[in-house]
Amino acid sequence: MARNTLARSMHDVGLAAWFGGTLANAVALNAAASQADSDRGTGAVANVGWDRWTPVNAAAIGSHLVGSVGQLAGNAPRVSGQRGVASMVLVKTALTVVALGATAYSRALGKKVSAQTDVPAESGTEPAATTPSDVAAAQRRLAVMQWAVPAVTGALVIVSAFAGEQQRASEVHKGFLRRMLD
Repeated sequence: MARNTLARSMHDVGLAAWFGGTLANAVALNAAASQADSDRGTGAVANVGWDRWTPVNAAAIGSHLVGSVGQLAGNAPRVSGQRGVASMVLVKTALTVVALGATAYSRALGKKVSAQTDVPAESGTEPAATTPSDVAAAQRRLAVMQWAVPAVTGALVIVSAFAGEQQRASEVHKGFLRRMLD
């Protein structure tokens, strides 16, 4: 089996940033924004923070996807020959699609919220009494989505750990043997 260090690194670093950045922003930025001097300041701080994170997150996701394709190409013989690997690839692909969808939906909601950079808010995902109704609705949805993205990308981290375990020599030999016996 050839090494694919670059692809694995792009996959892992991209996924780590995607997971960690969205989790940190949900835990820290959204809550910390409420410490601004005014409702409008709260909205401005949250919007600026998330808007600054967006290009970094896009690069992380891009790195993860390029690395994923590289790993898949490098592991093609295992995918077709080692029992259990194809199923893991399908689960990982499905989780990636869900994470991409959740991220895209969150960004669409975020754009609606940040269209007015200083919209009144109690926190990054909690509208104030004076928040416009369309923005308040987007914030309420973001309150859920801020946890959905790290939950799904966290599941990807776990499946990736499992995939790494499948590459142990003993697992590869057992998987190929089981495939031949089936």
